[in-house]
Amino acid sequence: MRGLRTGSLRVRVTATAIAVLLVVLPITGLTVKAVFDAQAERSLDSLLTGRAQLAQQLARQNVAPGNLVRRVDADGVRVTLILRNGRQVGAPPIDAGGTVRQVKATLQAGQQTKGATLMLSADTSLLADASARLRTVLLISGALAILITALALVIGMRFALAPLDAMTGLARSIAAGRRGGRLQPERADTELGRTAAAFDEMLDALEGAEGAARRSEDRMREFVADAAHELRTPIAGLQTAAETLIQLGPRATQRGQLELLLVRESRRAGTLVSDLLELSRIDAGLQLHLTQVDLHHLAESQAARLRLVAPDLEVEVDGSAIVSADPERLAQVLANLVDNARQAGAQTIRLTVDASGVLVEDDGPGVPPEARERIFERLVHGPHSKGAGLGLAIARGVARAHGGDLTVGDRADGKSGAAFCLRLSHPQ
Repeated sequence: MRGLRTGSLRVRVTATAIAVLLVVLPITGLTVKAVFDAQAERSLDSLLTGRAQLAQQLARQNVAPGNLVRRVDADGVRVTLILRNGRQVGAPPIDAGGTVRQVKATLQAGQQTKGATLMLSADTSLLADASARLRTVLLISGALAILITALALVIGMRFALAPLDAMTGLARSIAAGRRGGRLQPERADTELGRTAAAFDEMLDALEGAEGAARRSEDRMREFVADAAHELRTPIAGLQTAAETLIQLGPRATQRGQLELLLVRESRRAGTLVSDLLELSRIDAGLQLHLTQVDLHHLAESQAARLRLVAPDLEVEVDGSAIVSADPERLAQVLANLVDNARQAGAQTIRLTVDASGVLVEDDGPGVPPEARERIFERLVHGPHSKGAGLGLAIARGVARAHGGDLTVGDRADGKSGAAFCLRLSHPQ
């Protein structure tokens, strides 16, 4: 991604406006001058032609030559009438060319003027002077327009870019640690309004993320402290048993019990460490190995395991479905749910399978409504829990990694007990 250009916006806008004026004003001036020159030429030609037509009209009225010249005469027009006998009436004739525009006409009527030659002359130097004055005016007005525009832009940009200055000030205050400030634009349908609204949304998102990060950090501290507390018990048991074994010697009668204690406490510590590692994998993004899984077969395997470890426990499996999931992870979730039900004192467990997941119901004491979310938190022990309080947190993490969820509620038939609902997002 290319870096953002950070040149002064005021300078760039002012320079752009002046550059546009430097292009537009000369073009406009040249156009105005060209139109003026062309119009002046047409006006002069129209004047001379009109005077000549007036002379023809006066000749038809048999106006005397002197009177005709006086009536045809006009400002800027030199009138010369040469009669047929060679007599000249009016101004002396001049040659056309240079700065002189001349029109000649032969009068067609009149006793004295028929056949006479009429010469109308006009000095075009006046037009050249007017064109030169117009050029000077355009140059001066163009320069003043550029200067005034530059000054107006410098002043106007201070007011126009005031929202950006406010945005800069707010960003610096937030960087200094003062939170909660917002631009709150009055209108969000303008360019600066949309920018300010987007800036406020960004601040909301950043402060929300910062708050979430702090809460997550606090939870992590609590989790580490609780995990250390949980690990301290089996490690202390291991240390005590090992020290006692060393002190008693190889022939102590209590050696077998101490060795059994070592095995039990080391297994307990190992399980806790494995659960903590499992949670870290879930937090980092659990990698699933998806395949087609027969949910009925998976649930029946857990039921068969329970019948072996608890022969008095009644386990039922209903329904069937094929889903796309990670079989080992699903087996881990189901094992956790049925073991929790057994430890809670359930006598009957029912696993109902359908295309959306598995419903695990038991006839145990159930879960109070106020604790139905808390039991999924880490290192939270229920009244009948015998583990470290990580099993349900791991189970929900696996369910959500599949795009689903794990929740608990009451049984649908209204009887006492808990109903854990495992939902998946890959039904087939």
